[in-house]
Amino acid sequence: MPNTGDIEAVDPSQRSDSQVKVYAVPPREGAAPAEVVDGFLEAMTSDDLQFATARKYLTKEASQKWDPGARTTVLADGPTRRANPANDRDAPQVSSTFELSGTEVAVVDKQHAYQPDKGMYRNSIHLVHQNGKEWRIDDLPAGLLLSLSDFQRNYHSVNKYYFASAQNSGTPGSSGAPDDSSGRNWLVADPVYLRQGIDPETRMDPLTQTVASLLAGPTDWLSPVVDSRFPVGTALKKGVRALALDDRNGLKVPLNGKASGIRQGQCRQMAAQLLFTLRDVTSMRVEQVELERADGSQLCVLSADQAQEYAPDRTSGSPAGEYFVDAKGRLVRMQAIGGDTSGQTEPQPVPGPLGAGAKPLSTVAVARDERRAAGVSKDSGTLSVASVVSGDDASDQLYSSHAKLEKNRLSAPSWDGRGDLWVADRDPANPRLLRFPGGSGRPQTVPVPGLDGARVSGLRMSSDGVRIALLLTKDGHTTLKVGRVVREGSGDSPAVSAVDELRPAAPQMADVTAVSWAGRSRLVVVGKEAGGVQQVRYMQADGSVSGVNPLPGANRITAVAASDDDRLPLMALSDEDGIVRLPPRANWKTVVEEGKSPVYPG
Repeated sequence: MPNTGDIEAVDPSQRSDSQVKVYAVPPREGAAPAEVVDGFLEAMTSDDLQFATARKYLTKEASQKWDPGARTTVLADGPTRRANPANDRDAPQVSSTFELSGTEVAVVDKQHAYQPDKGMYRNSIHLVHQNGKEWRIDDLPAGLLLSLSDFQRNYHSVNKYYFASAQNSGTPGSSGAPDDSSGRNWLVADPVYLRQGIDPETRMDPLTQTVASLLAGPTDWLSPVVDSRFPVGTALKKGVRALALDDRNGLKVPLNGKASGIRQGQCRQMAAQLLFTLRDVTSMRVEQVELERADGSQLCVLSADQAQEYAPDRTSGSPAGEYFVDAKGRLVRMQAIGGDTSGQTEPQPVPGPLGAGAKPLSTVAVARDERRAAGVSKDSGTLSVASVVSGDDASDQLYSSHAKLEKNRLSAPSWDGRGDLWVADRDPANPRLLRFPGGSGRPQTVPVPGLDGARVSGLRMSSDGVRIALLLTKDGHTTLKVGRVVREGSGDSPAVSAVDELRPAAPQMADVTAVSWAGRSRLVVVGKEAGGVQQVRYMQADGSVSGVNPLPGANRITAVAASDDDRLPLMALSDEDGIVRLPPRANWKTVVEEGKSPVYPG
């Protein structure tokens, strides 16, 4: 403890150090109503088990009704309280009302799902004078009310993983009983926010919280398009509140009786869900998961390497290639100079018609297996697909836009992990989101409910094919939203019925210029806040800000590309510097001064 220096008041809502631990203080005897309210709001930010100290500020009846886990409302700077005697139910000697207000950032629901929500927060808190002695709260808002800094100190983002549903994976079968012979069973990230330390209500450590949350099933937003391989009702064995890795970084997970009779194939998929999920929680890689029956006997064992077969980005065995369109309108790929592995590269045209330059291109997309690519013509009017494998000169013209202006024709295309090709026709007379099953044939127009007059001006498909990032333009502004891809039918090519349930993915930005997926639930976004300057930042797909440090700025970026592999450099198109790259822990470097449409496969 310091023994010199001045005493300084500290606003608890301004703390940002994740190592800070808040100890709740019970109400002092004879505390005034305002002091009781302040003490309760502060006690909500603590790690006190069962929020026991916070409950001391409540009446007995209010404590029994209050459910801290019902929701967590996040305010930019914490709640501001103001006495509001006009709403007092009784005389001021026995009743007191305070209005709580603030700028709402988000709400985290009972499933731990983050939902951004910009706007003003207003609610009230009511106190009574119990037995003429002490003031206590008898009516209060649901759940917890935290400042953004307190929320970031107490919670962290975790990706739970579930399998794309039978329709979305193209895999015959149903939930819990997939066809194990298919190679299209892959995992989809479902981000949630969990406690960084011991959960005050469940008393579980972060590792155990994560496992319990996975077993509880996917969030409501993702559940229509994914399945869990854990049978309904599966949970940790009763009384388990702490799980720990052994000296080989293996984890034993004891389950209740609901999972006791499952088959080995399904059990391995359950273990794969756990292995992918735990990567975000532990500092060391979990090398193995062993699932146990309620009686302690072994259900199955799966290693981290074996789980990789369920990754949606496993299409290519080698690192993803870096591509762009050069000054001659050719599709080129970055190649190491003379076999150099130090990062020195030079562009080389790809084999096939897209690399020949006979028909110059404006934008491109390379299939995830890097065997085909889609190119949009120089005037943005025509979409073609061709092989980029040596010796194959096949080329197919798939679609033409009839818009009069070039800026209103086709967007940059994008491939999903199933091999389907997506593009937006921005024609104001007939705007459409188009999907080409298998990257060929006639297009399917995909409905997008909830556009509210906006037009799809750009898109990027996730590797799992279950989510799509959409740039939506309306009234001269472009915003970013993420939608879920709903498919119907079964077999190799189920039809897409809609892209629905659009949700903001960059609510802080008034205008978004470019976007790319940069991981299984992370986006790299180029845009600016209202009245601000352009910035490049990582965002979570649920609309929360990624914990990764801000990216260094570049000059007037109009396109960006990232890989799911964070070891690969970020690529961008700068109006001033041309095609630029941002390797890990480095600064932007110019590749070529003339070029456009930088992309990774996808």
